[in-house]
Amino acid sequence: MKIVACNSNRPLAEAVAAKLDVAITRASVRRFADMEVFVEIHENIRGEDVFVIQSTSYPANDNLMELLIMLDTLRRASARRITAVIPYFGYARQDRKSGPRTPISAKLVANLITEAGANRVLTMDLHAGQIQGFFDIPVDNLYSEPIFAAEIARDFAGRNIMVVSPDVGGVVRARNFSTRLNCDLAIIDKRRERAGVSEVMNVIGDVSGRDCLIVDDIVDSGGTLCNGAAALLSRGARSVSVFVTHGVLSGRAVARIGASPIELMSITDSIMATEAVREATNIRQISIADLLAEAISRVSGERSVSSLFD
Repeated sequence: MKIVACNSNRPLAEAVAAKLDVAITRASVRRFADMEVFVEIHENIRGEDVFVIQSTSYPANDNLMELLIMLDTLRRASARRITAVIPYFGYARQDRKSGPRTPISAKLVANLITEAGANRVLTMDLHAGQIQGFFDIPVDNLYSEPIFAAEIARDFAGRNIMVVSPDVGGVVRARNFSTRLNCDLAIIDKRRERAGVSEVMNVIGDVSGRDCLIVDDIVDSGGTLCNGAAALLSRGARSVSVFVTHGVLSGRAVARIGASPIELMSITDSIMATEAVREATNIRQISIADLLAEAISRVSGERSVSSLFD
């Protein structure tokens, strides 16, 4: 097994390699003067089972090109099998035609990754499950649910919790959480006028006196979650905490969350934390290194990955 790291989330790659007791393969991923990406592997990887760790987070296009060129490099270096480990799969929100004459960019990115040389993909909490079908190679989609459930069981022991879906589209995810935690479920019914802007319309379920736990896959601007927290508290919720897999947190999102009534937002390190995130008082990162390392070990050993979530 070989672990190769690009530049988007080096700390996570190093943590995964440490869990697997494998040294990260020596490689250069750098830029020419005109910002073209150049990749060079400094070890023999012929016939090896190679795992490339790279989130396609901000700057999404640069990180995507790093991944594609790395995949092409490994294929041309005669790696036996190449697995693209993409903790955060960028462009996942463009998974359908949202209007006339618009792209399905998630499908395009899936094609690019496949054509670049990936034999399989290992990712986490895809925005939509059908994205797995955009690939013509095997895809293992991991879930943050067990990680967050363990944190909730520890931090909210003895409290009257209620899982909340921030929109109708997230009900399946929230229902899985509520089943695992053996608690009730509420839903925030919102109307989105345009991308990045949402308005809370109604809360389905009695949240009075409950410690509400909003669960979601991506937080970007943070507006939806902040509005949702305010709506829950206005309807009698005792507190609101948030558990989100991918902390995109673009623009003024961190400041917005810091000024919101959210007691605590937990995100994973699928995206490397910015300085603002590290300094935020009500945002914490939870490592997924153990989960990724175990999944990589199982893929390499041809063992079941789905049984991780049984």
